[in-house]
Amino acid sequence: MSTLRTTGPGGGSGKEPAAGPPTAAARPGAVTRLVTAGPRRILVAALVFVVVCLFLGSGVGERLRNGGTTDPGADSADAARLLDQEFPGSRPNLVILVEAEKGVDNPAVSRQATEIADRLEAEPEVARVVSYWEAPLPTLRSEDGTAALITAQIRGEETDAQRFLERAGDDYRGVHGDLVLRVGGEAALFYDLQQTINADLVRAEVIALPITLLILVVVFRGLVAALLPVCVGVIAIIGTNAVLWVVSQFTDVSVFAQNLTTALGLGLAIDYALLFVRRYRERLHEGATPADAVAVAMSTSGRAIAFSAVVVMVSLSAMLVFPMYFLRSFAYAGMSVVALAAAAALLVLPALLLVLGRRVDALPVAGLLPRGLRERFTAERGGQGWERVARAVMRRPLAVTVVVGGLLVVAGLPLLRIQLGEADDRQLPEGTESRIVSETVREEFPADPTRVVEVAVPDVVAREVPTGLSEYARRLSELPGVDRVDGPAGVFEDGRQTGQVSAGAEGFSSENASYLAVTLEHPSASVESQRVVEQIRAAEAPWPVHVGGSAAEIRDTSSAILDRLPWAAAAVVGITLVLIFLLTGSLVLPVAAVVLNTLSLGAMYGVAVWVFQDGNGSGLLGFTPTGFLDASLPVLMFCVA
Repeated sequence: MSTLRTTGPGGGSGKEPAAGPPTAAARPGAVTRLVTAGPRRILVAALVFVVVCLFLGSGVGERLRNGGTTDPGADSADAARLLDQEFPGSRPNLVILVEAEKGVDNPAVSRQATEIADRLEAEPEVARVVSYWEAPLPTLRSEDGTAALITAQIRGEETDAQRFLERAGDDYRGVHGDLVLRVGGEAALFYDLQQTINADLVRAEVIALPITLLILVVVFRGLVAALLPVCVGVIAIIGTNAVLWVVSQFTDVSVFAQNLTTALGLGLAIDYALLFVRRYRERLHEGATPADAVAVAMSTSGRAIAFSAVVVMVSLSAMLVFPMYFLRSFAYAGMSVVALAAAAALLVLPALLLVLGRRVDALPVAGLLPRGLRERFTAERGGQGWERVARAVMRRPLAVTVVVGGLLVVAGLPLLRIQLGEADDRQLPEGTESRIVSETVREEFPADPTRVVEVAVPDVVAREVPTGLSEYARRLSELPGVDRVDGPAGVFEDGRQTGQVSAGAEGFSSENASYLAVTLEHPSASVESQRVVEQIRAAEAPWPVHVGGSAAEIRDTSSAILDRLPWAAAAVVGITLVLIFLLTGSLVLPVAAVVLNTLSLGAMYGVAVWVFQDGNGSGLLGFTPTGFLDASLPVLMFCVA
């Protein structure tokens, strides 16, 4: 900046500059004329908008849903729908771990556990209950005989299961006579994940918001100016909650969309307000009137804000191409909060500045400091530190490019071994009840239910084609990575039948369909299990089949994301190139921006793989490595970063 300041951030007016013809940058545009013509009318309209949005958005929490992380049009989703329709209870989402020191086969324990199971089955939300004491399957009993399982399926979707746990979860945990009950399963896992995330967000906000406000006071050098980005953020966040309520009337919206709303809304509000207010105060301190200062800020910073908002919205819109409403919800929330933050920064913020005038410098914090610190705090440094860095880079541009580019490439190398999966109990803190249940089942029971692939066979009844189902089950049991296959014809291992129809096996066939339960040797998210899913689908079957289960859902979700990600990335990159060209008029800068963003994003992916997938630093950061990244994480990083 070459202009000479005549006032400090907290000082009064200085000498007015000589009058002259307005520059092109200072000529007011349509938005500027709208603001300057009636700033108070705009503030009243903004207040009415906030009140209406508060009314609409107050009920948004009741409309948001859990889940939405899988592709509803995938083969695994077809399998899940068929199983839920024909075999209620075959896919239990609630697991009650029953522990008894006397042993689960003790008569008193058996009587008490049966009463618990009967009470659970009488719940109106529960479709079917299977307990070890009703169907003494080996998979429902721990190897030492001190624990057993009661499994149930809660009707409806994930949100319905969460409501059941909120209402009745405490009735099935704790000490009950000779029994110790713990609640687990998929429904409890997602419930605990949501509660943990909500608690972490509240804790983060309690820590971050006061620090943010303190930083705002320091950066804006006054209490009045520091509150301006807060006003922009409040409008964007409250408005977005109302938008989510409206959208939820027409489609599913994930509960996690609100998390992005708060973080992105406040962040953009600070960025936009800092950019605009800085330019406004520069002109104001040079002697311009508030109206002229707003006109200059609108024609310079306002233009940058508008282009920035469009670019961010384009990036976030890429999530609309994915079939999972979990990801689409982030697009709804992100695009809304960006648009509203930009609108507030270009309409409400200038109106506030016009009403405040030079009082924007009121309540300067420098006056609260000792004289020595006050002089250092108010001194105009003009970005000398960054200027020195820039000059050092420009002296050796090639060397800096090679070194920094090389570091980014090295940081991105772990991306080559990225493995995608879905959230499981290991993402919860140690000691969380649903994690304890999952770990106990995994370590002390003969089979892990999360390793089961369900092969649903529509329009095939076991009693009509027993030989066909038996032969198909035998061939599946021969596949590498398959431990066993259970079905209406019995148990098959390594290409031969090893067991007859077990208790409860009548559940493998109905009047309209049959299914096989394929138990895998490896965890569902492993490369080996994903390969087994492909082999099952490629295996010749006598009838059309649908392959479901955790491993199949992971495979389908990963495929849905990876198939659409290149198209989404190409669209975002192409539109971004055009927008940056329109903003700068340069052909080189858009390409350079895309290259730099690609390198930095690749480095982010690489660090995420190295830390969270490989587990480096897990002890320091306090998490349990899972060997994979959540399938939605790369998309969120690409669109938000």
